[in-house]
Amino acid sequence: MSSQIATHNRVLWQPSQHDTDQSHLKAFAEFVDQPLFPYDRLHRWSITHIAEFWSAVWDYAGIIGEKGDRYYTAAASMADAVFFPDASLNFAENVLRANPDNIAAYQADETGVTQAITFRDLSEQVAKAQHGLRQLGVRKGDRVAGVTTNNIDGLVALLATASLGGIWTSCSPDFGAKGIIDRIGQVQPKVLIAHLHYQYKGKPFDISAKVEDIAAQMDSIQHVVTTTDITDGAISWESLLDNQAVKPEFEQVNFSDPLYILYTSGTTGLPKAIVHSVGGTLLQHVKEHQLHGDLKETDTLFWYTNTAWMMYPWLVTGLASGASLLLYDGAPMLPDRPAHLWDIAEEIQLTHFGTSPKYLESLAKAGVRLKDDYTLSSLKSILSCGAPLVSEQYDWVYDTIKEDLMLQSISGGTEIIGCFVMGSPIHPVVRGEISCKALGMAVDVLDERGISVFGKKGDLVCTEPFPSMPLTFYGEGGDERYRNNYFSDRPGVWTHGDFAEQTIDQSLVIYGRADTVLNPGGIRIGTAEIYSVVDHIDEIQDSVVFGLPCDNDEEIVLCVVTEHLTKELAQTIRQEIRQKASPRHVPRRIYQVSDIPHTINGKKVEGAAKTTAIGAEVKNQASIRNPACLAEFSDIKKKECY
Repeated sequence: MSSQIATHNRVLWQPSQHDTDQSHLKAFAEFVDQPLFPYDRLHRWSITHIAEFWSAVWDYAGIIGEKGDRYYTAAASMADAVFFPDASLNFAENVLRANPDNIAAYQADETGVTQAITFRDLSEQVAKAQHGLRQLGVRKGDRVAGVTTNNIDGLVALLATASLGGIWTSCSPDFGAKGIIDRIGQVQPKVLIAHLHYQYKGKPFDISAKVEDIAAQMDSIQHVVTTTDITDGAISWESLLDNQAVKPEFEQVNFSDPLYILYTSGTTGLPKAIVHSVGGTLLQHVKEHQLHGDLKETDTLFWYTNTAWMMYPWLVTGLASGASLLLYDGAPMLPDRPAHLWDIAEEIQLTHFGTSPKYLESLAKAGVRLKDDYTLSSLKSILSCGAPLVSEQYDWVYDTIKEDLMLQSISGGTEIIGCFVMGSPIHPVVRGEISCKALGMAVDVLDERGISVFGKKGDLVCTEPFPSMPLTFYGEGGDERYRNNYFSDRPGVWTHGDFAEQTIDQSLVIYGRADTVLNPGGIRIGTAEIYSVVDHIDEIQDSVVFGLPCDNDEEIVLCVVTEHLTKELAQTIRQEIRQKASPRHVPRRIYQVSDIPHTINGKKVEGAAKTTAIGAEVKNQASIRNPACLAEFSDIKKKECY
């Protein structure tokens, strides 16, 4: 790989010829007999020859299953298009097929690496769990719910469910009982698998009573399986696996049969239960891992995630490329070891590190300079999602972590269990920009007229079908709710809900969710543009920005967590925003608060702050990690304003 280019240049990293020649993307281009450069041409081919492209992804990745003779059937509606209608396969079979002697997963927590398991041993544990679940009556199409930590037992439970043709759905143990019931209660699981104990920042947590409460309130649950302890009437994980099974049997299912049910954050109502298919999930992920992430059999993939976020199943599918996984449960930074995750990364020779801008910002504010203390010789790529990665963070990564590195800001969503825009091993890393549109994804940015625009902000859309579109939203009226969410604004076009810009070089910049876009004076402003400035002011620990109605217009309100908000600090904030964003971005009001509302997955909830500030009710506070903080916003205009 090549070295970093000077930071005053917009290009921070450039792949070497060797990188390009050895990449999956070059091999795939040769596989489909298409030129690799210009990439835009390859991308256009992938979205105009839809059947040919996705069939080639199946073949290139060596998917195990019967592909059938039909690869794609168009329909009058984008949502009704069908991929591989004659295909059959099993997800677990495809992720357990690697060299049996290779490491499948490392397990780690706040104490460090605690376990490693080979593909052979993982397959045997899946076989035993499969046998146990079958004895409990789990069959194809049944839902199995997990309240699980990110460890090997949780991975086994997921794969055993998938091996039977079952549907896996999960929440993290740190969710409250109502938050869990609001999610998995919608889908009527037959079996609940729960980890009763976990640790966060050195503090142990016991959720036995919560699990008993959840099981008591869900009539569909016939069996509860628990690890580390047993609640009344539950089955132990050890007894579930206490059988002679050695090799799993793989129930063949249709390409469009369901595999996962994932949930939106649900801060404006009951979380939407999004149903994703076996084949769509698998094909989307191997494409993203291999063609864009350049993930190979010798690599180790990590994403800091709990089991409720879509990045957890995204991580799990890394096994289908033969790679090893790092499964980590615990806090990302410990009081005495802020770089704890990098101790683990160095020990296991991690190659792909997945994280969020918030984590990188926390490292920066803690003064961490990884290149001073770690060699990170194996590290090839850092990937980031969950919020836009801002320009200064690109600089910080190359200045303090590693110069020879492919940094990827990626963006997609739970709704598609994947990405619309990503990086690639053949694209340079340009400061503040996402490198390219993902292959097979007909991404565009449209203005209010529905016209494709470059160099201007608009709505991120997708104009052609792709296999990982949801099957439906689970429950009554699910198809209608699904279509209303993504196709009502522009019939026949997926409107994702992100505010974005595409450059003349076909790279992209994401400015945040469209429903949180500010509109002072009729000018649309993304909240990410303000956070990119405020979050780098040392005195500011956290912040949230939203718009409040004012005289038939909207004024920008900024709330900050800081030790002491003064007129001088408020002036500094405004000056920084004016200089680094624009005068239109400057907040009219700045308030000090003690905490900012976040979802359990760590995303800021601007909508909840605004809803409370205007005196309305936040409908689903169970989706917010710290709902008590909303009380401060209910009388925000009575607080001292700067």
